[in-house]
Amino acid sequence: MEDADLEEIRAKRLAQLQSEYRGGSDAGRAEERKREQDEMKNTILTQLLTQSARARLNTLMIGKPEKGRMVENMLLQMAHTGQVMGKLDESELINILEKVNEQMQHNTTVKFDRRRAALDSDDEY
Repeated sequence: MEDADLEEIRAKRLAQLQSEYRGGSDAGRAEERKREQDEMKNTILTQLLTQSARARLNTLMIGKPEKGRMVENMLLQMAHTGQVMGKLDESELINILEKVNEQMQHNTTVKFDRRRAALDSDDEY
């Protein structure tokens, strides 16, 4: 991501904060702020991802919204810290998705108490 783009986003955010400080309805301001944040997020993701990678991310958002938001936030964080140079293609996005899957996997264990399961109410002694 280029420095000029970041400066433009910062300038928009500063203008937004100044307009919010000057006044307005709370509901209107919150809605406007949410819309602006979504617009900035989409702008950054468009600059960060190729068209095929963006399509894959959108498909993920439809199927698993919580995982999609996690990946979006990870990509935005990577862009803000400067870890991404240039556009990410679909294969690089798949690598990021695999890392997220590894983080999300939980080891589930099932404990089966045989003593309790062996006793039925039908059994009589």
